[in-house]
Amino acid sequence: MENHEKWLNVAIEMATESVRQGGGPYASIVVKDGTVIGTGTNRVHLDNDPSAHAELLAIREACSKLGTVDLSDCVLYASGEPCPMCLGAAYWSTVGHIYYACGKSEAKEIVGSASPVENFFSDQKKVPEDRLIPFTHLRTGKELEPFKAFISLD
Repeated sequence: MENHEKWLNVAIEMATESVRQGGGPYASIVVKDGTVIGTGTNRVHLDNDPSAHAELLAIREACSKLGTVDLSDCVLYASGEPCPMCLGAAYWSTVGHIYYACGKSEAKEIVGSASPVENFFSDQKKVPEDRLIPFTHLRTGKELEPFKAFISLD
């Protein structure tokens, strides 16, 4: 049986160290069978990469080490509640379970409203044209070709 508090504390310590090194206050680890197989800290501003979130980096490393995108037998531990992008990666990797330490509302009380995706979930309920970043569905007649090529590989 996993010691979830132990692993969360590892992520929290990594997040604190990340801040000391100029990174963001987030860290994450992926654990399989009691072994850490993926780690990540928030490097968005260090790398000028909006996708360099702790969970994404940990999931990428874990998938690379295992040679699969299926993390269903793994646990993701995050120092903070995953954002929509990280949650999407967790779903795509079918991670078995997510434990997080600090909730979104708790973090917001301390750092304020700094996230550009704060209204992400309500925005996604709007029709594409009315979203904060407008979406336009444009058909070219070739939009299905990549998907047809993909299924023909079987």
